[in-house]
Amino acid sequence: MAKKSKGNRIQVILECTEHKESGQPGTSRYITTKNRKNTPERMEVKKYNPILRKHTVHKEIK
Repeated sequence: MAKKSKGNRIQVILECTEHKESGQPGTSRYITTKNRKNTPERMEVKKYNPILRKHTVHKEIK
């Protein structure tokens, strides 16, 4: 059985911002965790997009 976590660490989904504008099919998404206490605002990280074959900015989505 999975352990219930009452900590500040939550799972977030990061989605590529450039991919939406390019018009190509598919999406580049990553799942990661963040500490809600240290970073209350939405995350913005540079990650590799395999469809565009370059590093792009990925923003946290809800």
